[in-house]
Parts: sequence; structure tokens; C-alpha cells
Amino acid sequence: MATWQISGEYMETCNCTLLCPCITSNLAAAPTEGDCKAAVTMRIDKGHRDGLSLDGLSFIVMMHSPGAMGAGNITVGLIIDERASDAQVEAISAIATGAAGGPMAALGPLVGKIAGVERRPIQFDVDGLNRAVRAGDLVDQACEGIPSVSAPGDAIGVDNTAHPVNSRLSLAKATRSLFNVFGIKWNDSTGTRNGHFAPFAWAG
Repeated sequence: MATWQISGEYMETCNCTLLCPCITSNLAAAPTEGDCKAAVTMRIDKGHRDGLSLDGLSFIVMMHSPGAMGAGNITVGLIIDERASDAQVEAISAIATGAAGGPMAALGPLVGKIAGVERRPIQFDVDGLNRAVRAGDLVDQACEGIPSVSAPGDAIGVDNTAHPVNSRLSLAKATRSLFNVFGIKWNDSTGTRNGHFAPFAWAG
């Protein structure tokens, strides 16, 4: 199996109302809308697979679950930075689907379908407690961290989660979520939906 490591920044938004019940139920609860639509974006600040640099590339894991995520049958599709070479796309695909091991491999039994790979320019912006991502015409998402009173400048966090990106997530409200890819469609800007962000460090 290939040796790899990636680290950087993550954010996501989904169609559940805040707080997403996946977090408090270890993926066992039904999504607030009956199904789950989520865009999990990873910005690789530093990374490699078998000597191939992945620095500066981003990817989005699009997910649709027809019910509770823990029940499986999840559809997964990838959007990968269009600047990536074919070799880099292959490396990121293996990491993002769990084929190369690492945190995403634990979700493997829950995936019912791999919808494919799209390549788009991906922009990932960080401004204080705000995160925003745009991937061409496929994804336009933004979230705003919920400020902590006890730790000024930080968002309220939740620890020891079952989330594959990081066991500690910052809580955020999704201020914008537009998905239109792999049959996953969602458009909301009410500020009532769920978001998270965190640094991440994966290896396999």
C-alpha cells in the first residue's frame, strides 16, 4: 500500500439544521430532512503520496445518504482541483475514497456507490471564523463559526466525535450551501443549517 500524508484545512456544510444529529448520535440518527446532502472540502497545505507532492491542492467529498449515515448506502463523488495532474488525481481519489487506507477507509462499508470524479477550480478562503469554498458551477458553500465566550477568537468546539476528518470540530452555521453535482442538489442561505471546520492531518 502506498505511503501518504496530507494536512491542511477542512470545512463542510450539509442540509441538516444545526446541530447535525450525526455528531451527537455517532451517525445513527436520521438526518433532519430525512436524507443527508453534504460537501466536505479539504485544502491540502502540505501532502504527498509515494513522493508525489499534493501541496496546495483541494478536493471535495460530496455525499448523499438516503437515511441515517450509519445505515449505509451512501453515494460518494469527488471534485478535485483542476490544477491536479492525472497522477495527483489518482492519488487524491485513493485517499478520499479510503482505497489508500487512512480515516476514510472506515467509511468504506457504508458507501453504496462511487459517483465519479469531476475536476474544477477550487477556491478555499479563510477569514477569522468564516470559511468559504467555490468549485466552479458545482459547489458554492460558506459557514460562520459560532463564537466561543470562554475562548475569544475561537469557535465553540465539540470533542471526541466519530467524524473521519478530526475528532474535534468547530461548530458553525452554514450561511450558504449550493450543491449541483452527481445528482446531489441543495440550495440554502437561511443561516439555519449545519457547518463545521477544523485543521486536519491524515496519513496512511
